[in-house]
Amino acid sequence: MSQLPSTVSVRESGTGTPLVLLHAFPLNASMWSAQLDALPGLTGDEVRVLAPDQRGFGGTELGGDEPSLDPVADDLALLLDAAGIDRAVVGGLSMGGYVALAFARRHPDRLSGLLLSNTRATADTDAARTNRERIAAAVTARDSVQLLLDERVAAGQLGPDSQHLVERVQAMVAAASPAAVAWAQRAMAARPDSLDVLAGLRVPLAVVAGAQDTLVPLEEAERMVRACPDAELTVVPGVGHLSALESPGAFDAAVRRLLARVAAG
Repeated sequence: MSQLPSTVSVRESGTGTPLVLLHAFPLNASMWSAQLDALPGLTGDEVRVLAPDQRGFGGTELGGDEPSLDPVADDLALLLDAAGIDRAVVGGLSMGGYVALAFARRHPDRLSGLLLSNTRATADTDAARTNRERIAAAVTARDSVQLLLDERVAAGQLGPDSQHLVERVQAMVAAASPAAVAWAQRAMAARPDSLDVLAGLRVPLAVVAGAQDTLVPLEEAERMVRACPDAELTVVPGVGHLSALESPGAFDAAVRRLLARVAAG
């Protein structure tokens, strides 16, 4: 297992059941601010939320590993060790979902529940891999993430009713380092199909989808639910690819239902 990057940034709140939230590409853990505020509850002891910046994003160093989601999943295991946590509910949105699946594959004994939001368990198509390499090469050559701003990545991630959030998402995109963007694109392109992970899952799964998500169609969410023996699907109406930002109330309700299933175990 690889070493944790020397600088790791984690946002944390609450003292209850451990819940790790993994952010989308090319954002950072600040996207979870509503969840960090609300999920621990009024008394703060319902949920212990940990929201790390993944490699190269926010305040976490990129490290020297070759592009792969495996070391990012291993980072999470080391983070749990450092926090004194044996098992956690792990949730990821988009790229965070890919990392959560890698964690479920590599560290299934550390998992008490799994949340997959606006993501897919299937591998990239050839066309998707080609596009990821196009972006990785361009941001590296220019040493700039301006391409992502020019291609309106922020607006494309949000549903039509959530365009008021464009500036907030765009600021997170603009803050991403070109090296992290390129590394993450290549890591995502290399990920395997993970439907087998869901078929072998021995903990509850919650799948959240946005009804207006143009990046990950609803069929991908339904496919993940069919693959898993204990899964629940929540489709959030009027929401695009960033459900936790666009409709935090509906997203948090899905998380609480998962936590209740984990507790009922």
